[in-house]
Amino acid sequence: MPDFTLSTTAMWAEIIGAGSIITGLIVGWFQLRNFRIQQRDVVAINLAQTFYSRDLAHAITLIQQVPDGISRAELHQRGHAYEEAAITVVTSFETMGLLVFKRIAPMDLVMDLAGGIVSVMNRKLGRWQEELRLEQDQPSWGEWFQWLGEQAQRRKTVKVPAHIEHRDWS
Repeated sequence: MPDFTLSTTAMWAEIIGAGSIITGLIVGWFQLRNFRIQQRDVVAINLAQTFYSRDLAHAITLIQQVPDGISRAELHQRGHAYEEAAITVVTSFETMGLLVFKRIAPMDLVMDLAGGIVSVMNRKLGRWQEELRLEQDQPSWGEWFQWLGEQAQRRKTVKVPAHIEHRDWS
């Protein structure tokens, strides 16, 4: 049986210690990865639930009827329901825009869920929003809605719509 000297014992302690650290790093990496996947899933569920809101669905239905670039005065003439719908649309997508920018919600997920809608809503409400910002001296009003709408518009010209790209999916 070999004699264990102090240097041999120290060497084995270093090997075991290094192995423990490496094992801990690997386990930590997997836990962090799983946490991020869980976080993404929770965000996806919460974003999807946003679209089950009757208020947002009603607001989108109303705003789809207005011409692109409607002015504040023109929207006001259509009545309070249209103005309320515009605010509902902007504030709903404002939240999504900020979540994407802060990298809490993945851009591809939000674009798959709402890219077309937010692009159209931004196009329709852009002028109204600019006039509202000037009138209220609030240049940041709806900033993340606009940002998300512009991102969606850019991606819309690059990406093939899902119903075409995946038509042969099984």
